[in-house]
Amino acid sequence: MPKSLFAQNANERINAMYPQGGPGRYLKNRLKNGDLLIGATLTEYARPSLIKIYQQAGFDFVYIEYEHAYFDMTRFSDTVLSARDNGLPVIAKTPDLERQEVAKLLESGVVGIQLPRTEHKHQVEELLSYIKYPPSGTRAAASGYGNSDYLKPTHRSQWLKDQNDETTLVVHIETNLGCENAEEIINVPGVDMVYIGLGDLSIEMGYPDDKNHPAIVEMMSHLLNLCKKKNIPMGTTSSDTTQARFWIERGVKFFEGPHEMEFIKESSSNFVESYRRIED
Repeated sequence: MPKSLFAQNANERINAMYPQGGPGRYLKNRLKNGDLLIGATLTEYARPSLIKIYQQAGFDFVYIEYEHAYFDMTRFSDTVLSARDNGLPVIAKTPDLERQEVAKLLESGVVGIQLPRTEHKHQVEELLSYIKYPPSGTRAAASGYGNSDYLKPTHRSQWLKDQNDETTLVVHIETNLGCENAEEIINVPGVDMVYIGLGDLSIEMGYPDDKNHPAIVEMMSHLLNLCKKKNIPMGTTSSDTTQARFWIERGVKFFEGPHEMEFIKESSSNFVESYRRIED
């Protein structure tokens, strides 16, 4: 097959999967349309087979917990590419606010960078610089990797613009200081999504894991109102469907769900328990 024809067919396949132009724009457009998005978390077993299972289950995106977990980076990259090929945009935490770490995530094909412990406006501005090409930022141009599905762009200037539209900045508020500075953080131009880490926030506020405590609910409601004023989707992780329903009815637009080990543990426990009940 001629090289040009191969590239054309590959682009047609990608465009058919992401009619808005790419996984990042697909993710942001769905949020803009008011869709509720549910993400599956990946925290240890980076395998394309797991992506297939998540896709078949009906998840909308994949969230990679790269702050607390270790990954073989070859498998990490393979898994990100598999997610892109299966219509699942990938959001990943960056373990550090550092140019090289962010660049490697983006070049692997990750479209959303989530910054843990976002506490200051300047952190958001620094991350924005790392994920956007000039003139919007200082990201170094590197095409032909996972970020372009291993295709070399024929119109480089347009590709750089498209990539700026692709990348998604997710602030992660999970501390008292982050809550205090939330308004100026959320008001930074370029923030696409706001995630509230209720686990760590509940600990910081003095109510460990009591995510339904009135003080926690009040703070969440305050943060949600700030996001609504800026028309920025807010998300979280819920303890159960009752809590999820409570926040969905109030306007929360995305959830980062359990990780693969929790799914395995729950399913395994249910299986064993079902047989023990037969024995009893």
